[in-house]
Amino acid sequence: MKKIFIITGDYSGDIHSSCVVKSLRSKYSDVEIEGVGGENLRAAGVKLFADQKKMGVMGISPKIILDHLALGKRVVDYITNEYKPDLVLLVDYGGFNLRVSKFLKRAGIKVFYYIPPQVWASRKWRLNTIKKNVDEVLCIFPFEVELYKSQGIKTHYCGHPLVSQLPQKVDRREFLIAHGLDPERKLVSIFPGSREFELKNLAKVFVKSAKALQRKHPELQFCISHAPNLSDSVYEKYFKDADFKIIKGENQALLSASDALILASGTVALEAALYQTPMIIAYRGPILFYLIYLMVRCINMVCLPNIISGKFIVPEILEHNVTVHKISYNIEKLLYDKQARETQIAQLGGVKELLSDKVSCDEAARVIAEELQLT
Repeated sequence: MKKIFIITGDYSGDIHSSCVVKSLRSKYSDVEIEGVGGENLRAAGVKLFADQKKMGVMGISPKIILDHLALGKRVVDYITNEYKPDLVLLVDYGGFNLRVSKFLKRAGIKVFYYIPPQVWASRKWRLNTIKKNVDEVLCIFPFEVELYKSQGIKTHYCGHPLVSQLPQKVDRREFLIAHGLDPERKLVSIFPGSREFELKNLAKVFVKSAKALQRKHPELQFCISHAPNLSDSVYEKYFKDADFKIIKGENQALLSASDALILASGTVALEAALYQTPMIIAYRGPILFYLIYLMVRCINMVCLPNIISGKFIVPEILEHNVTVHKISYNIEKLLYDKQARETQIAQLGGVKELLSDKVSCDEAARVIAEELQLT
C-alpha cells in the first residue's frame, strides 16, 4: 500500500486538500494518508498527526516562531523516521512548508506542492527553494505554468479549485428571510478576514464605515461574515458594539446574496468575483509588515481578480488609506452609480473565463496517482 503525508496550515488548504483526498479514495483503494490539517481532512478519513489550529496565525513573536519550529521538527522527524511516505503533498502555507521541504528533500522523500506560494506576487527568490526541494508543482493559475517551467521546475496546471467547488448562488430572498434580513433592502456584507490579526486591524473601521453609510442611506442593511475557523468569543471581542447581523459558516451563500461587499484581501475576493458580486478590498496591518511587503512585492496589485485580469477591476484601499470616507465612497459608487456597478460586474464575469474549467482536485489526484502508480 502506498503512503501519502499531507501538510496544510490554514482553513482553505484544509478544504482543498480534503477534496484531493476524496478524489483519490473514490478511485484508488491502495493508499494510506496521514497529515497535518483540520476538520475537513479528518472528515475525509485522514489520520491527523497534528491539528493546524495554531498554525493560522500571523506575526513574528518569539512564541509563534518557536511553535512553528517545534512543530516543523516533530513533523519532519515523524515523516522521515517513522511514517516514511511514498510522497508528501504540501498545500499552500509557503513559509512553513518550504522550510519543511528542505529536510524532506535531504531525506530523499518525494515532494509535490499543490497550490504553491504566490512567488509571482512577492519573494521570487522562493523559486530557488522550490527548484531544489520540490519534485513537481501542481499550480492553480494558468500564468504560473510558464514562470515555473522557465526555472526548470516540473509543473502541472490543475485549474483553480474554486471554479468547481464553489456552490451555486443561493435564492437571495429565501436566504435573507431565513436570517431575519429584509429582502427588499440592499445588503452590504463585511468579510473582515479569517485571522484574529485581521479582525484586530480592520473590525473597527469596517463597523464605523457601515454605520456611516447607514446613517446616510437608511435603506441599507449590513451583515458580518463569521469565519468558521474563529471562535464566537473572538467575534464577540471585536464586534460586540456592531449591532449588525453576524452569520457564521455560510460565506459563499452570503457572498452570492449581497449587493456589495467590503472585504479583507484574500481568496474570498476570487469567490466574490466568480459570483460577480460588486466589491471593494480594504486591508491594513502593522506598518512594519507593510514596509516589508513593499520591499518584496513583484506586482502592484493585491486583489486576485485584479491580478488574474491584469487590471484594477476592484478598488484596493490599503494601509493608511483605509478610512471611513474612502470605504463609504467606494461602496456608495458600487450601489448607486449604475455605470460603475455594471462595469465591475461585467469585468468580474471575465475573470472566470480566464480560469480553467478543470476540476482541480481531480486533476491533482490524477497526477499523484500516476506518480505513485496507484491502481
